[in-house]
Amino acid sequence: MKQLEVFVENVILASRWLLVIFYIGLGLALALYAVTFGFKVWDFASHMLGMDETETILKMLSLIDAALIASLVVMVIISGYENFVSRFDNEDEVHWLGQIDAGSLKIKVASTIVAISSIHLLQIFLNVPQYTDNQIMWYTLLHITFIVSALFLALIDRISKKPGKVKDET
Repeated sequence: MKQLEVFVENVILASRWLLVIFYIGLGLALALYAVTFGFKVWDFASHMLGMDETETILKMLSLIDAALIASLVVMVIISGYENFVSRFDNEDEVHWLGQIDAGSLKIKVASTIVAISSIHLLQIFLNVPQYTDNQIMWYTLLHITFIVSALFLALIDRISKKPGKVKDET
């Protein structure tokens, strides 16, 4: 019976390597997204002289938004691999590897979502005539929901990391 238990445990532990497929897929998606980012930069550069200030700001916000999304994907790939699959061998070369645990990752993801939502809301406010009052209200409520969710995640993370908290050893 003990051999069966050891076998099952080994299979369960080995299954974490299936996550690598997802991280490689995210890396490929990031590469494709980088190509679309290049097209956005080219479009911005080729039309910049004909844009007014609001259009220029909107295009730049779109580029910032893309950079935040790309950073989020990298953060998920690296910390997900570190936390759930295996440690990187070159942690000495890159000082921040291994610094983001699963709880911190959730906070960083939530913070990035709030930042992305903020950029979208700013884009909407710069184009107010294109939106109805009802649409603006829903976008704002959705943004507030993201903020509240991020705050609750941070609060939960802080409570769970309080000193003196006894961890269950079972």
